[in-house]
Amino acid sequence: MSFVPRQYVMTLAMSLACPAMLAQQAAGPAPSGTEKSLPSLDLSSMDRSADPCTDMYKFACGNFAANHPIPADLPGMDPFYVLFNVGTEQLNGILQKAEAGGASRTPDEQKIGDYFKACVNTDAINAAGLKPIQPLLAKIDALDSTPAGRARIAGLLGDLQRIGVDAFFSYGEQQDFKDATKQIASAGQGGLGMPEKDYYFRTGEKDIKLRQDYLEHITKMLTLAGSAPEQAKKDAEGIVTLETALAKASMGVVELREPEKVYHLQPIATFQAAVPGFNFTAFENAIHSPHVSEINNSTPEFWPAMMQQINTADIGVIKAYLRYHLLTTLHTNLPAALDDENFNFYGRALQGQPQQRARWKRCSTAVNTAVGEALGKVYVSQYFAGDNKARMLQMVHDIEAAMSRDLDQIDWMSPATKQKAREKLADIANKIGYPDKWRDYSKLTIAPDEAAGNAMRAVAFENDRVLNKIGKPVDHQEWGMTPPTVNAYYDPSMNDINFPAGILQPPFYDHNADIALNYGHIGAVIGHELTHGFDDEGRKFDGKGNLSNWWTDEDLKKFETRTGCLVNEYNGFTAVDDVKVNGKLTLGENTADNGGVLLAFMAYLQRAKESSVDVNQKVDGFTGPQRFFIGYSQNYCENTRPESVRNQVLTDPHSPDRDRVNGVLVNQPAFADAFGCKKGAPMAPVNACRVW
Repeated sequence: MSFVPRQYVMTLAMSLACPAMLAQQAAGPAPSGTEKSLPSLDLSSMDRSADPCTDMYKFACGNFAANHPIPADLPGMDPFYVLFNVGTEQLNGILQKAEAGGASRTPDEQKIGDYFKACVNTDAINAAGLKPIQPLLAKIDALDSTPAGRARIAGLLGDLQRIGVDAFFSYGEQQDFKDATKQIASAGQGGLGMPEKDYYFRTGEKDIKLRQDYLEHITKMLTLAGSAPEQAKKDAEGIVTLETALAKASMGVVELREPEKVYHLQPIATFQAAVPGFNFTAFENAIHSPHVSEINNSTPEFWPAMMQQINTADIGVIKAYLRYHLLTTLHTNLPAALDDENFNFYGRALQGQPQQRARWKRCSTAVNTAVGEALGKVYVSQYFAGDNKARMLQMVHDIEAAMSRDLDQIDWMSPATKQKAREKLADIANKIGYPDKWRDYSKLTIAPDEAAGNAMRAVAFENDRVLNKIGKPVDHQEWGMTPPTVNAYYDPSMNDINFPAGILQPPFYDHNADIALNYGHIGAVIGHELTHGFDDEGRKFDGKGNLSNWWTDEDLKKFETRTGCLVNEYNGFTAVDDVKVNGKLTLGENTADNGGVLLAFMAYLQRAKESSVDVNQKVDGFTGPQRFFIGYSQNYCENTRPESVRNQVLTDPHSPDRDRVNGVLVNQPAFADAFGCKKGAPMAPVNACRVW
């Protein structure tokens, strides 16, 4: 799932990697060029004593963990983290130059340079204290328990949500699932401080300990913000009780993957009736939303519990809840004690990460988040020039052609459904590297000495831009990720696949590497995103981006039998301790992984044939097909803290990295052929799963 500003207002965009790489980030000097990219074929990470037919992950990645110890400021290491670190240094070089550029800077350079300058100035941030958020704190403090006082909560939530504070519920814009030409308002569950609802209810020893850690964390945050310790503890207990009530009424992570369960378009009057006494017009005004006539009520069962809390919870608890969420949202640009305590829970307790990232790293990431296309414009000019875009487009076309051939070959789908699938495939748009039209930040004010102010204005600017799309024609050129992002995604409402320049770097794409490695690395990524259009979520949308059943009943049953095989397979994998992979939560990503490798391999063989490349010729001791599968496997070499794995498995639709290797290649006959695995070997079972 792509990283989105509000948790459940979404377009169900499916991404390649979990967003953990945008991890919690402490002051320190910025080194220059200390981070190195991984090679396309990382021979040093391999364990050649291992049998690939028994454990391909160990063969391809057996020495990765020993060679790549986890830095104290990260939850883990894998090729995504390595490239993220390289990219962070590259962005930092751009930002340092922009910061020092003076009067000759372009308007975009002024914004990225001054944002960075303010962000790294921790002395000024500490000196400012809570002054930057004092107007909002005053509004919170002014609430009272009278009906008029509680009525002011709606407008205050609009003020808070406009700067990214996820309090009580979520509101935003989305394409209409049933009419992808329309952009509509959407409202749904939100307001939790823990990662998702079940964190409030699981009864294991570690779960209970984590809830206690959360309670103590809230207490410390409120104390640091000025509350008396005893009052802070009492308020923290009330906040956890309030959030538990919201969590009980919320959908779980598996349900949220089903688009028909989060789509309930209705007149605004119907929605207003679901939140009696809530002044939705005041909320719209405060969040800068147009006044809408219809809305997607994405989680209808949530509202009674929310209104119960707004109307009856102790007003002191509500005020403390709003203060806490404001503090935790803006922690990066508040005094160090608050920032450190926020990390203590969200980084150390949840991810097992011993220390925060250096401030310069953190601020480089913050600029990319806030004004990513202004920064991205400079980034792509330096790191994605030449013919990289054209060469990537050729690979995309090769893999799309492979899917067309695959549709011809599969024997379980009827001609009628195949035709619909081909139509959808033909409609998929390809976005590579960066947008054709850059975002205009001219109306956004960035000052060199207002870190918190810059952060709030940047989020509000983006909020206003997004909400202004409601009722407007869809812009199919828009991107959902910034160019430096190390990730990729498929958007079913747009029906497009998107590959930012940040991931089109070694080891995932290297213009000097042979085609076997590039098709194994980035080719599998392309195939992954393409297959998302036909996974258990994507297959529910047609080529125009509309939620529409284009399957015959018989074909759908066959499809669900095949996806059921994957669910059962991945349910059997133990991620860490006693925590199993959730086959239903990860089904879309697992389908995309399995289909993506198959398509990329088909495309590789065809490209080799057309280019007269001898696939049997050995390089570094391996044939072309072997190098392809080693390249794919090394996308997911990893060394991850158990706390981070646990959090991922409970919340994220991506399987752990090891399972993205063995769990996929065990289903690929071409892999078994490449390494001469005998039928019945652990990596070449008699019965395997296949969807596409």
